[in-house]
Amino acid sequence: MVKDKETANKDYVKKQTLIGAVLLSLCIGFIGGTVYSSFKLATDTKVGQGNVTAANTQAGGQQDNSAEFASRILQLEQYLATNPKDAEALAQLGHLFFDSDQFVNAIEAYEKSLAIEPGKTGVITDMGVMYRRNKQPRKAIEAFDRALSIDPSFETARFNKGIVLLHDLNDAPGGIRAWEELVEQNPMAMAPNGESVDALVQRMKKQK
Repeated sequence: MVKDKETANKDYVKKQTLIGAVLLSLCIGFIGGTVYSSFKLATDTKVGQGNVTAANTQAGGQQDNSAEFASRILQLEQYLATNPKDAEALAQLGHLFFDSDQFVNAIEAYEKSLAIEPGKTGVITDMGVMYRRNKQPRKAIEAFDRALSIDPSFETARFNKGIVLLHDLNDAPGGIRAWEELVEQNPMAMAPNGESVDALVQRMKKQK
């Protein structure tokens, strides 16, 4: 009996290791809108003396980007002050918050846009990504399911759903099932790392 438990534990570790390797190989990939976006993995950046200039240059670029985002956000907010029912402008504001990692603000802008035009599957899916980044994976799943209820063939939402189930909710069977449904719809579906989704599914099922 002890030996059986040890074997089971080893199998579980192998399974978890595989899932981790798959997710890492995808860069915790997400499809955002019509293009792939990716979860940003936290990394330790070591800067030696020889890299100080490069680090300063990078910091300056980040400040420039922040200033640009702030300017564009302000312009849209000023426009929306007099045009609060412009769903597209609200969605664009959400995208700016998305790109500048302002999760809560992005969700709020997307919700306002969807209150006016509720059928935008891309906006709903982007909102789901923001829920995930805001550490609300179940809300993310709700958003992806909402998009799929409108358009069951929307691959973006289905792939993202699989990622959240696998990575955030540790639901390997659910994640595999979501990807199997994607493959049924499109046998040629590809993951962000260039590997077919079908190959990912088969590789993970072998470890079950």
